[in-house]
Amino acid sequence: LSQEVDSREVSFLLHDPMQDGGQWDMFKNLVKKYGVVPQEVMPEVNLSSATRELDRYLTLKLREFAKDIRNFYKNGKTIDEIRLEKDNMLNDIYRMLAISLGIPPKKFTFETRDKDDKFIRIEDITPVEFFNKYVKINLDDYVSIINAPTSDKPFNKTYTVKYLGNVYGMDKVVYLNLPIDELKDLTIKQLSDNQAVWFGSDVGQFSIRETGIMSLDLLDVDKLFSTGFNMSKAERLDYCESMMTHAMLLCGVNIMDNGKPNRYRVENSWGKDVGRDGFFVMSDEWFDEFVYQVVINKKYLSCEQLASLKEKSIELNPWDPMGALATVKGNL
Repeated sequence: LSQEVDSREVSFLLHDPMQDGGQWDMFKNLVKKYGVVPQEVMPEVNLSSATRELDRYLTLKLREFAKDIRNFYKNGKTIDEIRLEKDNMLNDIYRMLAISLGIPPKKFTFETRDKDDKFIRIEDITPVEFFNKYVKINLDDYVSIINAPTSDKPFNKTYTVKYLGNVYGMDKVVYLNLPIDELKDLTIKQLSDNQAVWFGSDVGQFSIRETGIMSLDLLDVDKLFSTGFNMSKAERLDYCESMMTHAMLLCGVNIMDNGKPNRYRVENSWGKDVGRDGFFVMSDEWFDEFVYQVVINKKYLSCEQLASLKEKSIELNPWDPMGALATVKGNL
């Protein structure tokens, strides 16, 4: 509150006060606190799959509230008084979300049939109870591994980003930074165990939506313009050319006779009309250059990697490229 509105930190927060993307730790926090429900209990609505207009009005309101809070502070209101005002503001935001998306159920009854066509009724259960009883995934077993080869982020260290948390009192967003070969090795171990891998990448680089191909050989722009495009992965991060923009799912890898991967099968969330029935093919070289994050079960990490994961996290500035939110839409 004491910073000027044109300071870098305040300007950054006002430029994009909310997004509808997120990080693995954010998903984990939401599920641990609020649980999940079957899609039939809280169906998809237009604004949950086409969020642009809702985002616009939420952003408008958040900027208005930021202005009000700063004015309260300048006019001498105490922090406790401002927090009471903030509670009213949060009620407004909740109402906007509830009108647009529906009210999440506190308890529900679910009826279905199992694979043997046996009728099942689950009565009066909370979303958290439903997740713990029927999903049975320990989300704390999974950690975010990144590859950010910039000089300010030594490998084998953990990092967090200022202001990137999403649920009060829950876990911070934490990344373990590893060389790309180690990140890839962990990815292949999990895929080889028939477990898909959530990953974040810069999806718009050297990729075509219609064919679902992500490859550095896809576009021959060097010959077209008679010039080279020679930035390294680290340089693209440092000079704002690339960052994590989208989350997808790695669900397969092709291993050649020499034991090396050459391509990956990717499930996207843009619908069956994009790529081949919603699936993309990613080259191994594209993985090296534009994959920034994978979510891996801790059981695949080495003892050294697990030890690094336990170190105190280094806090990055809120505008750091590792603070970019990977946009992903869909239903659990």
